[in-house]
Amino acid sequence: MNVIVIGGGVAGAATAIALRRIGVQVTVYEAYAEPAGSVGSFLSLATNGLRVLRSLGVLEQVQRAGVDMPTQRMWSGSAKLLGEVPRGRSASDPLHSVTLMRGTLVEILRANALAAGADIVVGERLVDAAPTETGVRAIFASGHTAHAALLVGADGIRSTTRTLLDPNAPVPEYAGLYSISGVADGLDIEPGVFNMTYARNGAFFHLPAPDGRIWWAAQVATPIPPDPTAGTDRERLARLAHLFRPERLPSAILGAATELHHPTLMHRLAPIPIRHNDRMALLGDAAHPVGAGQGASMALEDAVVLARALADEPSVPAALATYDAARAARIAKMLKAASANRDAKTAGPLARRIRDLMMPWGSRHFHARATDWLYTHDCGELPSSPNQPAHQGS
Repeated sequence: MNVIVIGGGVAGAATAIALRRIGVQVTVYEAYAEPAGSVGSFLSLATNGLRVLRSLGVLEQVQRAGVDMPTQRMWSGSAKLLGEVPRGRSASDPLHSVTLMRGTLVEILRANALAAGADIVVGERLVDAAPTETGVRAIFASGHTAHAALLVGADGIRSTTRTLLDPNAPVPEYAGLYSISGVADGLDIEPGVFNMTYARNGAFFHLPAPDGRIWWAAQVATPIPPDPTAGTDRERLARLAHLFRPERLPSAILGAATELHHPTLMHRLAPIPIRHNDRMALLGDAAHPVGAGQGASMALEDAVVLARALADEPSVPAALATYDAARAARIAKMLKAASANRDAKTAGPLARRIRDLMMPWGSRHFHARATDWLYTHDCGELPSSPNQPAHQGS
């Protein structure tokens, strides 16, 4: 069986590895010439995502490229400690959350996909897809066409595959936040701790980078979407420092900033009513942009669950139905958690005061109960041999 994967980012590259592990021929089509590169800022992988990386055979590479984050601390704007919890894991989990640059993760996954025998074609943008007697035909902007038994849309929140599946599918909406990140130098912070400050104008994150500097990111709350790219880096940093001037920790780090990354607007997407048909399926942000530090981990989970379904079921349509059923409840629960996470970052004065009063108590008594469903999840293993034959999936 052969499969077309649209999108060469985290979701697409992981899917290629997983499908090669069950013996499927895979071609990944990526619209951009360089799908890794300087894409986004840092991201965190919780233990549910790390288990998938272990199943894919790339966990140790990712751990070496990033930094272990066993602990998370939440701070108020006045630098009062609101809570300390295990970062992205249950308290008893031997794995620790790992944080690394998104581009680095894509590079690792793509290199392993190529090593496993997947083909990656860059500079090809999907514009249409049509069913055939034996599968689906993909049509690209260049005029190139390709046929496969299955087309997987791993093409992100602005997915073309999603609109081809359902022309009336929801479209991304501004989520009331924009993100800007960078690097600071010259400050000493405790290793192994991911810090999050609930600020007056959003949320601010900082952590020690592998090279001894500080990675930081700000999610700025504003009801009207701005143009976050307007002005020079110096002007953007000055605006950011002004917004976070009341908060002690963010102000100190922004004052030591030496590098800015490309800022982006953050979007949300209503639940997708049609996530697959008999020959096409959505995966990762194309199906469910969750955020809340789980976007990459959920995409990795999707990849393994899809591959296992294709290996176990007698046909592609049956496999896609099994895949969707296996993911639906978990993704719905994650979307609710992500919505609550966004609301906490855009809270008004009264809600902030209540949060600051309740969070120390809640983090001590309810964190494990509220998050173990997320972090202890295990999608299962894939075959150990990359050459294991798969069904023909007619």
